Amino acid sequence: MELIEGLTNFNLTKQEATLYVLLLKAGSLTGYEAAKQTGISRSNTYTALAGLVEKGAAYILEEGKVTRYTPVAAEEFCQNKLERLQKIKQDILQQLPQLKNDAEGYITIKGEQEIINKLKNTVRQAQARIYVSANARVMELLQQELQEAVDRKLKVVIISDKDFTMQGAICYSASKQHEQIRLIADSHTVLTGDLADEENSTCLYSCKRNLVDLFKDALKNEIKLIELQKGDNRG
Repeated sequence: MELIEGLTNFNLTKQEATLYVLLLKAGSLTGYEAAKQTGISRSNTYTALAGLVEKGAAYILEEGKVTRYTPVAAEEFCQNKLERLQKIKQDILQQLPQLKNDAEGYITIKGEQEIINKLKNTVRQAQARIYVSANARVMELLQQELQEAVDRKLKVVIISDKDFTMQGAICYSASKQHEQIRLIADSHTVLTGDLADEENSTCLYSCKRNLVDLFKDALKNEIKLIELQKGDNRG
């Protein structure tokens, strides 16, 4: 992710993000200096600088008749935003109705990031066991959540490339050149699909018992095949 795009996720406009980066480099600037260095019109520069102050990314530094702007440290600015969002999250959760049950149909999830988010949340919500089959790239994206599951004493079974291992998990090595993913949590939910098309990728999510059982059997058969191949290689 590019820096300016990343900062827009913290409620800054692109112009505000550009000026914030400039302020961090310079230490402090007047509106005139900022406009001159960025090429942004003076009116838009002053509007954006005022926005930075309002959003907690900059302070006003008075020096006689000249107004200068100085940035809030990046770590402090980001942490303040995250704490504010956490507070807003708690307020929202207290007011929103609770989801009664997982949907019992077949849900299609589109887009690589949305699929990864669903995988991570499914792992976080698991209570007893997780079976996951994917290549090392996908496993690395899920590594933190899987390790936390291991630390919570969940049974974690991983089928991935030989260069991916995780202490405390049961790992099986297999060639995973494709982007296909399969995950089963608590013998209750299943996610299957692939990330080959990036933003056009799709994944199927379901709590249907017959689909869960189908993929449980498929993963068991994959593990049996790996064990047989390992035995043949030893022989």
